[in-house]
This record gives sequence, structure tokens and C-alpha cells, in this order.
Amino acid sequence: MQTQPVSPYEDILLALRKENEKLAQINTKQEHKITYLEHELAQLKRMIFGSKRARFVPSDSGQLALGLEGPATAEASPEKEQISYTRRKKKGKAVRLELPAHLPRQIQIIEPENLASGAKRIGEAITEILEYNPGRLYVKKYVRPKFVQPGSEGEEKIVIGELPTLPIPQGNAGPGLLAHLLISKFTDHLPFYRQVQQFKREGVKIAESTVTGWFNASCRLLEPLYEALRRKVQQATYLNGDETPIAVQSSQKKGATHTGYHWVYRAPLEKLVCFDYQKGCGREGPEIFLKNFKGALQTDGYTAYEIFDSYPDIRLLACMAHARRYAKLNNMQSKAA
Repeated sequence: MQTQPVSPYEDILLALRKENEKLAQINTKQEHKITYLEHELAQLKRMIFGSKRARFVPSDSGQLALGLEGPATAEASPEKEQISYTRRKKKGKAVRLELPAHLPRQIQIIEPENLASGAKRIGEAITEILEYNPGRLYVKKYVRPKFVQPGSEGEEKIVIGELPTLPIPQGNAGPGLLAHLLISKFTDHLPFYRQVQQFKREGVKIAESTVTGWFNASCRLLEPLYEALRRKVQQATYLNGDETPIAVQSSQKKGATHTGYHWVYRAPLEKLVCFDYQKGCGREGPEIFLKNFKGALQTDGYTAYEIFDSYPDIRLLACMAHARRYAKLNNMQSKAA
């Protein structure tokens, strides 16, 4: 049987198919590698140039130096020295911490059972246990007896003891309770509705609207302290300034919020911080707060602070982290060009 000869075009077609498969595999690997490198590049850009946080980048990574390191000095080879010391041998039993002496003590004496009549006391063993009683609500009751006494013109006059000054006039919340509400909310981050639940477990039902009214009245009492803090910060000669958004509940629509801004001013030398709330992030807020400020103001590159460049009594200082970030970006852009 005679075989039919293979056409030379079939050999070429077979070779092209093999070459095409090989190139497809190489192309797939290259696509995977490009995707991986793009992901790494995006992560690196976020770490160095991201606006959410200022990250320090060591100088050996190509970061521009600020020239504050001083002259370089030759490193001397470290000398070796032998150090010997003694330490207390660890015991297997844990050592209890000494309880603070200022805490009140409730003493309970436990006599041994079936003690014989001729037993002599030779000492005592003391064990201290730290305990806790949960905060309890109580009622402070003022009783003011009324008296009738003759007046200057022979008329009878009713006399009664004067009630102490209360934080909320005609209110029934004492200063200790109001302080507890504010500290629990702003220091321990405990919302009012959770505090109301705690009161319910004590058998006391207080409406959340009542607690909110107490809170508003307490804030009005603190306004003189805030104004004193505001004046102290404004009288400083060196301030750090920044702004941060905050979600504010809307009174027009239940559950809706709008974005407000806390403008924060920190006086590092006086160790004071003042929050100035504004509805927007425009320059009107800092212009009002820093109207009479005289000194150095250090901020980031936000444009709202540029207005103070024309104030003769205010000297603008740049944020070191932001300056380093922008210098690094400009350096990379110049290299790419």
C-alpha cells in the first residue's frame, strides 16, 4: 500500500500552532506578573503619599533628606565589655500585688472552730481580697422644717431653711449624677441609651429625653470653662491646627446626618487642646478663632490656612510629614520626566 506524502505546508502549520501555544503561555505569565506589580505599586503609593496618615519613610529608600541630621561622623568599632549581675531566683508561686493603702478596708475576723478554752493567741494571718460594689443610685433628701415667728410689726412670718444651689434649677439631678453621665459618655464612650438600661437594672426608669435635657443643661454650665480654655489657647505663641470631619445628626430628618467639622487647636507648650465646631471646612472658622492670635501656626497644606500668610502677627509653619511627602512626590515626578 502506497502512503500519501505529507505536504510541507502541514509541517509549517504544526510548527506555528506549537509556537502560538508557547507564546500564549508566556503572555499569561506576563499578565499575571504585571497585575502583581501594579498591586504592589498601588500599595507603595498609598503608604508613602496617602492622605489618611503621614508615614515616615527611611532615608535609604530614596527619601529626600531634610538636612537636620548634622555632619556625618565615622563610626567607631564597638568595644566589648563583660557585665555580671545577680538576680532573684524565680519562684514557682505567683506573687500577689500589694493593694493600695488608700482603699477602705472591711475587716472580718474568722475564729477557728472548736477552739479549746486554754488556747493562747500567738499571732494572726492576714489575707486581703480586692472587691467591688457596682455604682448605686440613691436619693438625697433635703428636709427643711418650717417655722412661724413674729415679725417686726407684730405680724407672723414663715421661716424655712434655704435650699443649696442646684446645678439645674428646679431639677432633680444632683451634680454627682450629672458628672457620671458626662464622663461615661465622653470618656468611657457609653451612649445615653445604654446608661438608661443600666438605670433600669437598678429599678429606676429614666426617659432618654430627660437624660438628654440634663446633658444640655450641664453643657451650658460648662460654657464659662470652655471660654476660659479658648482664651488660654488663643494667647499661646505656638499652635498646631488641623480639621477633622464628624457626622452630625440632623434635626430635620430622623436618622439622617450631615458632615460637620471639628477644628482642633493644640498649644504644645501649655499642653492645652481646644475644639472649635464649625458646620463647614471653609476658612471662616479659623479666621474667627485666630483673629487675635499672635505667634507661629503649624498646619498641613490645606488651602484654608493660606489666608494667614498675609497676617503680619502670624507665622505659618509647614507640617514636617507633609513636606517630606510632597518633596518625595516631586522627586519621583522629576525622575520620571
